[in-house]
Amino acid sequence: MDVKVLDNQGSPAGEATLPDTIFGIEPRQDLVYQAVIRDEAGQRLGSASTKTRSEVRGGGRKPWRQKHTGRARHGSRRSPIWRTGGVTFGPHPRDYHVAMPRKMWRRAMFSALSAKAQSNQLLVITGFPNEKISTKEQVAFLDLLGVETSALYVTSEPTEELLLSIRNLPDVALSTPHTLSVRDVVVFDYLIFDTDAITACELLWGQS
Repeated sequence: MDVKVLDNQGSPAGEATLPDTIFGIEPRQDLVYQAVIRDEAGQRLGSASTKTRSEVRGGGRKPWRQKHTGRARHGSRRSPIWRTGGVTFGPHPRDYHVAMPRKMWRRAMFSALSAKAQSNQLLVITGFPNEKISTKEQVAFLDLLGVETSALYVTSEPTEELLLSIRNLPDVALSTPHTLSVRDVVVFDYLIFDTDAITACELLWGQS
């Protein structure tokens, strides 16, 4: 698949050939859905925790005698019906990780990237403006590209200047081919690759 390459001023700078095995396949939406669920599940901390009646403090003796008090019978202050008692069926630390075969994940990633390329939401540039820390410069750069919604920068060598320039833009994020997730490809409206990132994707996924 041939796409136009733009410079950091939004002007044409030639063409690039995207590998069809990564950016030109027939999208499998079912696999993309499974991969997104996997990515979102993996972001859950799973640290919510409550104490059962065997873990809360107290309960060493019967609160009051069984009979002749006019009150309901109780055997422990740890009972879940007490305000300071344990929690019944409460959450405990767990791992929400969802396993997915590597071949399925790769097909899901290629499907998501191909869908973006086919809908003209994948842009290729010669390089990002990162000579200085300037959020205003990044906003102007996105305007030159015609990007008015969310965008994901994908570069093989992220710089501190670029990261600091976009961190205050709520709809812009930065990734690399090695850290790119299917969820990121789906969530952001536009993907902006530099030419080095395209080469890195081909080296990363093109051989296996």
